[in-house]
Amino acid sequence: MPDSTRRKMNPSAYLALVEALTFIFWNKGPFELYVRGMLQDHSELLARLDFGATKREVSGQLVKLLRANEARYLDLTVALMLDIAEMETFPNLTSQPDGDGMVVKAKAAVAELKRWTTKQREVIAEHEAHAVAIAESAKQAQDGRAFAQAHEELKQRFIVMHSAANPQQRGTEFEGFINELFALYDLEPRAAYVMEHEQIDGAFSFDTDHYVLEAKWCKDRIGRPLLDIFKANIERKGKNTLGLYISMSGFTSDALAVYSLSTPFITMDGVDFMAVLDQRIRLDELLRRKKRHASETGHCSLPVAKIFSEAD
Repeated sequence: MPDSTRRKMNPSAYLALVEALTFIFWNKGPFELYVRGMLQDHSELLARLDFGATKREVSGQLVKLLRANEARYLDLTVALMLDIAEMETFPNLTSQPDGDGMVVKAKAAVAELKRWTTKQREVIAEHEAHAVAIAESAKQAQDGRAFAQAHEELKQRFIVMHSAANPQQRGTEFEGFINELFALYDLEPRAAYVMEHEQIDGAFSFDTDHYVLEAKWCKDRIGRPLLDIFKANIERKGKNTLGLYISMSGFTSDALAVYSLSTPFITMDGVDFMAVLDQRIRLDELLRRKKRHASETGHCSLPVAKIFSEAD
């Protein structure tokens, strides 16, 4: 790597970085997520940042640390400058009530930073290749943290629903909740819809297959009559259509016994659901394992506990 002490970054470029960092996010959560992603390989810097302070104060703390040891952190500084200088949209700002004004300020700060990245082209050029690698790695880390954060928020919502006093309201909220969870895994969920002579709780796509979804959060376990109706609904669809029946209270033993040798659907119960929300297993991996089990054995049920025991 070139000797990073040969050229130094202009102090005004650092000031532009502070301004841009301050304005590109409004909420502290996304701001911290971004900074942690970019600094994922520099725990020594993260340990010295006080994310309880304002965004401007944190930005100032970070840039001060970068400047104090420029020879060591110039690759990181360049990665930050280039990544922010290329930002054209600001989703966290546009979602705010006065987002238009915020975006104007953000664009101005980014433009000023971009002006300095151009003026500091010789310094940038020495470190650009490594900076690109840093930014790409940071994006992957940021995406992972965002996924985990969204997962945790859904889990907290689920806990609130679990304690709801009105079962009917909980059932309605549960349908929307499932759609959000499935969307998080890019399963293309479709909300409840009505066809002639039947109502469908939802549908989604997974591994080239189309699934009809039925979801119940009742006090009692689901018995054979409801599974028979579900089977008939599936069989009226296309030949590549399968089914997923979610019952938070589980299923009766006789219902599972009937669909233990041949089944067009798979099942999930409350234990399976909590394993996903606790991030002990990914939803797509759980569905994949259940589908494979159904294909190999004809059984509609594969408890998540059995999956975990096989992994031990």
